[in-house]
Amino acid sequence: MNASQNNNNTAVARVKLLIGGEAIESQSHEWHDIINPATQQVLAQVPFATVREVDAAVSAAQQAFAAWRETPIGARMRIMLRFQALIREHSKRIAAVLSAEQGKTLADAEGDIFRGLEVVEHACSIGTLQMGEFAENVASGVDTYTLRQPLGVCAGITPFNFPAMIPLWMFPMAITCGNTFVLKPSEQDPLSTMLLVELAVEAGVPAGVLNVVHGGKEVVDALCTHKDIKAISFVGSTAVGTHVYNLAGQHGKRVQAMMGAKNHAVVLPDAHREQTLNALVGAGFGAAGQRCMATSVVVLVGAARQWLPDLKALAQQLKVNAGHEPGTDIGPVISRKARQRIVELIDSGVEDGATLELDGRDISVPGYEQGNFIGPTLFSGVTTDMRIYTQEIFGPVLLVLEVDTLDQAIALVNANPFGNGVGLFTQSGAAARKFQSEIDVGQVGINIPIPVPVPFFSFTGSRGSKLGDLGPYGKQVVQFYTQTKTVTSRWFDDESVNHGVNTTINLR
Repeated sequence: MNASQNNNNTAVARVKLLIGGEAIESQSHEWHDIINPATQQVLAQVPFATVREVDAAVSAAQQAFAAWRETPIGARMRIMLRFQALIREHSKRIAAVLSAEQGKTLADAEGDIFRGLEVVEHACSIGTLQMGEFAENVASGVDTYTLRQPLGVCAGITPFNFPAMIPLWMFPMAITCGNTFVLKPSEQDPLSTMLLVELAVEAGVPAGVLNVVHGGKEVVDALCTHKDIKAISFVGSTAVGTHVYNLAGQHGKRVQAMMGAKNHAVVLPDAHREQTLNALVGAGFGAAGQRCMATSVVVLVGAARQWLPDLKALAQQLKVNAGHEPGTDIGPVISRKARQRIVELIDSGVEDGATLELDGRDISVPGYEQGNFIGPTLFSGVTTDMRIYTQEIFGPVLLVLEVDTLDQAIALVNANPFGNGVGLFTQSGAAARKFQSEIDVGQVGINIPIPVPVPFFSFTGSRGSKLGDLGPYGKQVVQFYTQTKTVTSRWFDDESVNHGVNTTINLR
């Protein structure tokens, strides 16, 4: 990234595009500041790419596809091996940049990178997942087999909350399957994503196989409607995800859209008290509540109601500070706009009659008074018709509801339109089995608050949290990024018996 001058004549780095293997200075007239959410410092400026630049990126990917699809799968996997080694080598440097631009603690930033790295490692051994099927003698002398072949140019649109993990969910698996890729990172924090892209190029990803454009709705729409893009992978808000799914689908593309959530944790009275409380507080307030899998609702069942004071006391112990400061538990939220929205939702909870057990609206962090901070906020007495329950808050706000039985808890969770993740805390195997069978949510944790599966499986959010049949990473994403071709063959030699003309559909 080269330095340029902003309107205040202060040198500010400008983020580049990656097109055809070259770092390109955008010709856009629209540039947005990348802001450190703890200090309001302008870290760099990111362009909103022009439609012509999007076309150039897709064209570069299209031109690279012919050679890349013929590259042996072993060669593709070896690039991923080098890539994962480079990520490990540079992880602390990337984490520092990620923390500065997104606000996460350094430990959480490293976790962001590591969970993406796991997918890169899985891409290193993707060969068996791309194997087809074979059946001999399905008819006399006839064999049938399937091939898994790449689609062509694919695109990914990623959110601000995981600028390392989610891009690493997308492009490594896509390109290892033989596709080429155009990535649009979040315009709010693209710096750490670009560091990962630079390492991918260093690892040997050929020119044009991976391209990057930046921007907002115009760029998203250009990708969704481009005639040469075959598939779109999206992670982000429900509103944008629905738009992407509909627009790209109307233009004949495969789409996977992982969207909003309202994740519940159901607590039975027999649960391990200390471990459960630690899990609830960590999952509810970690990353300032800006995880799509954050626990945002606790459902206390029966005598577990008595745990509320302990939950409050533990939440009060969390330290709010800039992400890079030692001992920080909760950093700032991504932007002033996000903070204002969260505050307005907290206000609505008070107005609707919920009990504000812990109020984080007016917190001030010494030395970072301009930061976008919200302290841990805890509501009790919440009902399912309140805005704080019906809307995704995406901040360090935890809601507590109370029911009498496990059946009531299951019914409450199933009535919510989202289906991203849910947890049950209990020491009863029978209760756990009942819960996992009857709950209508894609990802279930038993005594685990954030049940994101390892890459051997796949992210399986459901209902209002997901559009499209196949999820990111794992076996499902290999299906998403490939198409199946079925070949039925028969070979003859000079001694073969001539059966004459066959006008039926039967093989003989």
